[in-house]
Amino acid sequence: MDIMVGVSDMKLSNNPRATLVTYSLGSCIGITIFDPVAVVGGLLHFQLPDSGLNANGAQRDPCRYADTAIPVLFQTAYRLGARKQRLKVVVTGGSNLMDENRQFDIGRRNYVAARKILYRNNVLTDFEDIGGGRYRTVRLELESGRTIITGPSRRGPLCV
Repeated sequence: MDIMVGVSDMKLSNNPRATLVTYSLGSCIGITIFDPVAVVGGLLHFQLPDSGLNANGAQRDPCRYADTAIPVLFQTAYRLGARKQRLKVVVTGGSNLMDENRQFDIGRRNYVAARKILYRNNVLTDFEDIGGGRYRTVRLELESGRTIITGPSRRGPLCV
C-alpha cells in the first residue's frame, strides 16, 4: 500500500506492507529513516533550510523547513518504537533546478542545513544521492527496508 508524501510533508508507518513515496524531489531534500527491528519507517520531504525568517509559518507548517522538520521526523519515529542507533538514514535531493546562475542555491543550502542538523545530533547517513540537475522519486519499502531512488536520467532504480 503506497502512502503519499507531498512537498513539505512527512509520513511514518509501522505497517510492514506500507511503502512511503514522494515524487518530484528537486531542490528539496528527502530523508528516509528505517528501524529494521521495530519495522518503523519515515519519509520527510522538506522545502527550505531555515524557518528563522518565518517563525509563524514554521508553526503552521513545520515540515517545510529543515530545522523544524528533521527533529519532528526523528521524535515521531522514536514514539513508534524506533531506536536511533538502529536507524538506516538516506538523504536524497538537493538538485540545482531552475537556478542556473546559482543565485539562490536552495538545493545546496537545503543539503547543508540537513547535514548540520544530523551531525549535531550524532546521526550518520547510510547513503546520500545529492545534487545534479534532475528530479527524483523516492520510495521506502517497510517490508524490505529498502530506499529506492528513481529519476528521468537514471538508467534504473537505485536501491539502498
